[in-house]
Amino acid sequence: MKNVVILISGRGSNMEALIRARDAGELPITIAAVISNRPDAAGLETAAKAGIVTHFVDHKGFPDRAAFDAALAECIDEFAPDLVILAGFMRILSDGFVRHYAGRLLNIHPSLLPAFPGLHTHRRALEEGVRIHGCTVHFVTPTLDHGPVVVQAAVPVLDSDDEASLAARVLAQEHRIYPLAVRWFAEGRLALEGGRVRLAAEADGGGALISPGVG
Repeated sequence: MKNVVILISGRGSNMEALIRARDAGELPITIAAVISNRPDAAGLETAAKAGIVTHFVDHKGFPDRAAFDAALAECIDEFAPDLVILAGFMRILSDGFVRHYAGRLLNIHPSLLPAFPGLHTHRRALEEGVRIHGCTVHFVTPTLDHGPVVVQAAVPVLDSDDEASLAARVLAQEHRIYPLAVRWFAEGRLALEGGRVRLAAEADGGGALISPGVG
């Protein structure tokens, strides 16, 4: 059973999806702690109600990013995690922090990376007129919203879409593929080779791109 720590900054809807999957017996993990950079993050209460240890490390109490990241890493390492999961953690992490957790730090991003890194992904997708949008689970590297892709889910962009409707459909796919990626990791089905993820053939979906109808 893999030991994981989840980092959040707000509600943590992807955290909620992981808790649901754990409670349903679909994830062979122990969620050792949920940690936020904001003491008022709504997800902390959700996690506590689920019986999970919670902590916050308020980034406002540190003079710079390096000092905050050092304190955050110290808090995380108290739980000896096999995997650290970013679930709406809205902080840019320092190179040293990312390297400390190399190969065991996952993120989910609301676009089909490498398209639309950064913020406002759904608005930018609509402005660019793309016909396919989606989300990506990836291992984190020091480059923002970059790293070996574990799994992606694609959704069509409809002529009737606005930012809110597109975001809602993408979020539903995030809640599907993040637990899937974490399960693959926990079951030892993922391997990093030459900067790419190799996925064991028996894993669900059989590859890196999942459509809304799969699973």
